[in-house]
Amino acid sequence: MPNDTPSAIPALRTIPRDQHSISRKDISANALRVLYRLREGGHEGYLVGGAVRDLLVGGSPKDFDVATSATPEEVRALFRNCRLIGRRFRLAHVVFGREIIEVATFRANVDDGSGDRETHEGGRLLRDNVYGTVEDDAVRRDFTANALYYTIEDFSVRDYVGGFEDVQNRVLRLIGDPETRYREDPVRMLRAVRLAAKLGFDIEPATAVPIRALAPLLSEAAPARLFEETLKLFLSGHAVASFEGLERHGLLPVLLPEAAAAMKANRSGALRAVVVEGLRGTDARVAADEPVSPAFLFALLLWPAYCRTLMALQAQDMQPAEAQRRAADRVTVHELATIAVPRRFSLPMQEIWLLQSRFGLRQRKRVMRMLAHPRFRAAFDFLQVRQAGSDEHADDIAFWREAQLDPDLAIAHSPAGEGDDVAHAPRRRRRRRPAAAG
Repeated sequence: MPNDTPSAIPALRTIPRDQHSISRKDISANALRVLYRLREGGHEGYLVGGAVRDLLVGGSPKDFDVATSATPEEVRALFRNCRLIGRRFRLAHVVFGREIIEVATFRANVDDGSGDRETHEGGRLLRDNVYGTVEDDAVRRDFTANALYYTIEDFSVRDYVGGFEDVQNRVLRLIGDPETRYREDPVRMLRAVRLAAKLGFDIEPATAVPIRALAPLLSEAAPARLFEETLKLFLSGHAVASFEGLERHGLLPVLLPEAAAAMKANRSGALRAVVVEGLRGTDARVAADEPVSPAFLFALLLWPAYCRTLMALQAQDMQPAEAQRRAADRVTVHELATIAVPRRFSLPMQEIWLLQSRFGLRQRKRVMRMLAHPRFRAAFDFLQVRQAGSDEHADDIAFWREAQLDPDLAIAHSPAGEGDDVAHAPRRRRRRRPAAAG
């Protein structure tokens, strides 16, 4: 558990309204409604966590969380539109249409027997529902930047752990002993990388150093939880920075073991170039408020693993189509042991991979069938990303770009005549270096 000795807790610092940048007009009206209702009910209530942090650095939070002295049952008694969720962490969700305000009761470090806490023998918290004071709650949060409390009493920010100064200095610092905190919840290592990437913060040395050695602990996390964390890492608009952070701190080989091994073995760097280019495009789409499919994301992240596995199967003289199917299945199954990618995403992910071999076909029937395929657009976008690893795809990209506008004209312009099925049949190409697989 984090160090909860009095000497480790800085004295309360109250930052008055005229010394911080948070304004009520930037806070969800529903979050303010929850805070005022809690106060009217005789309970303490604060806006806390990422919303306070993001508002201080000029961001626009999407979620607004509240911390309170009220128990989950007391919160439910105040709000008819409230439901209680969670076993590991008991929480109240106050629902306002499509917006949910998450309300958490102050939690404490020390269990006096009145609460509900269960710890794994390795130090990982399985359940933590021991309630306490706001001071207790501040110390048990993960990073100092997430332990700032905005109050409607006087519109000040209350800081118990030095978080306000860390936010001003753009530093991400764990509260308490870093190794102990990571062992409590290994996913905190991913959160550190994600928040640093999102905020442009530096992870302070004591917080960063243990990550590489403790990275294998991520294997203890539930695969379903790692799927959600992966989406947060790569679909929040800071995918490239998150990817580089995972590499820098030794987390990528644990999260994406086969893909990381394939990129490491690929001396030219072509496979990594494809991934980074794709993530750069993902960031651009998020910035433009355009959707990004998790299927496309995982097709990108696991592409190096697929390429390496495909080459190994082809080296065994397996027929190209069979090798492609087996490679796709094998990579998917192996990754599921770490990240539980749902079938609704893994199946279209595989289709994106398998369609790549069809872009060299120019027979009219095949072209029309390809254009009508429900995954064509995603597969074509993926083909364009692959150009970052090799320029051999330029002719195919030009052809299919024209084919989307006028298939007959594209076929007429193609060097191969219409119906030249033999010239464009799938070929198995032996390649000496993984670079060509980009």
